[in-house]
Amino acid sequence: MEAGPRHARVGLLVGREWSFPPAIMDEVHRRDQNVSVEYVKLGGTAMTQPVPWAVIVDRISHEVPYYRSFLKHAVVRGVTVINNPFMQSAGDRFFGASLARKLGIAHPKTVALPNKDYVPGIVHSESLRNLIYPLDWKGIVDHVGLPCMLRDAQSGGGIPATVCESLGELIDRYDRSGLRTMIVQERIDWDQYVHCICIGRSEVMPIRYDPEQRQHLVDSDHLAPALRERVVANSLQLVRALGYDMTSIEWAIRDGVPFAINFMNPAPDLDVHTIGPQCFEWVVDRFSELVVHMARRVAGQNEPPGEAGLFGVAAPTG
Repeated sequence: MEAGPRHARVGLLVGREWSFPPAIMDEVHRRDQNVSVEYVKLGGTAMTQPVPWAVIVDRISHEVPYYRSFLKHAVVRGVTVINNPFMQSAGDRFFGASLARKLGIAHPKTVALPNKDYVPGIVHSESLRNLIYPLDWKGIVDHVGLPCMLRDAQSGGGIPATVCESLGELIDRYDRSGLRTMIVQERIDWDQYVHCICIGRSEVMPIRYDPEQRQHLVDSDHLAPALRERVVANSLQLVRALGYDMTSIEWAIRDGVPFAINFMNPAPDLDVHTIGPQCFEWVVDRFSELVVHMARRVAGQNEPPGEAGLFGVAAPTG
């Protein structure tokens, strides 16, 4: 008799969240698919160290650099990481703007700005010879319009965008940005705002959202069918291009056109108090299904987890 797939272990790498991780643990164990879920425990990682998990769910490495280094090691050892730590490293908002345009998805007009300040080793007259100075601020404002949004180019930094009503205010805010790389964007005066939770590059839950109050609103009929279909289709385009298996996307809808606003988000807020019980139940169900599928797929392979390397090169066994 042919043996079934080996037992598969799933690791959770988490931060300050108390509803999503235990709910995933309970749901995966309830399904009884020979898959177990546990918290990853790390205390320094050797380059030859095997990784015992078939799948690792990453919720915190964007804030803990050592975790990101470990996860890249895990990928080399053949572990499936949600989300891929190599793709997360590309998560800046200007790249996202360019990607959306390439895909034919509406996006606010966006300009990447040179940093205002630099580390001490940078000698402005020598190190920055490729930069045009001063910036053509009038040309930038003519392109994006006023009022505009000044934002950190890096996603996940927790720094809110600033609304700039005039050219003077934009320059003043930019002059305070320090070492951060900034982007300036067109401001979209929206009629509707939608927050989509995306799971597994195939499942999308559009939720009515108030970005000013940061409140999710239960309203199953908030989008006309054709508009809902477009939002879902565009969301799937983005997650498939980015390779995200877990993310959220915000859409500002103006005159029936959905503009992608925030979507470089590999660790979305999935707390039950944030998204509400109904959406939380949907997320736990879909994400548990995804994790079980991925873990069983790895466990069903001939080689043990961790032996297949990143570019198809076998990882060392010692």
